[in-house]
Amino acid sequence: MARVCQVTGKKPQVGHHVSHANNKTIRRFYPALQYRRFWLESEKRWIRLRVSNAGLRVIDKKGIEAVLKELRGRGDI
Repeated sequence: MARVCQVTGKKPQVGHHVSHANNKTIRRFYPALQYRRFWLESEKRWIRLRVSNAGLRVIDKKGIEAVLKELRGRGDI
C-alpha cells in the first residue's frame, strides 16, 4: 500500500543522506502516517483513515464531516 495521506495527499519525498565525508546517497523522507478511526454521526458508523499529522489538524479545524465531503467530491473515498 502506498504511503499517502488520504486527507492532504502527502507522499514520501526524496533527498540525500550526507556523510561526514560529504558523500550523498539517495534516501526517502516518509510522512508521519497514522491509522485513525473517526465516528460519523450522520451515518452512525466508524470510518478508518490513514492520515498524517497535518491531516489530523485539518480534521480538527474543519470537522470530519466536511473533510469527508471533500474526499467524496474528489472521488478518493
